Amino acid sequence: MTPELKAKIDKIVTDNKVMVFMKGSKLMPQCGFSNNVVQIMNTLGVPFETLDVLDNPDIRQGIKEYSNWPTIPQIYINGEFVGGSDLAIELYQSGELQQMVEVALAS
Repeated sequence: MTPELKAKIDKIVTDNKVMVFMKGSKLMPQCGFSNNVVQIMNTLGVPFETLDVLDNPDIRQGIKEYSNWPTIPQIYINGEFVGGSDLAIELYQSGELQQMVEVALAS
């Protein structure tokens, strides 16, 4: 990954309290896993931003290196990598995701 791409991803992740790198947009997810994450965030009723990796091949590959996580979607809360769709479901069901988001939005 180039230093420029790393800096770009750093800025995206730190500028947004809740950031989801996904296939498609929150209005039109392009895969089931991305849709799962959007539905969870919508259910929580929290503001979140998305970036469509299908529109940006550099970020699509770069985000996998950045997080050392091989799949999309990827969720970042308060600049920290949280996980993908499966982890989001687990954290949502346990109530931990709600707490993480509330802490991030309060900071």
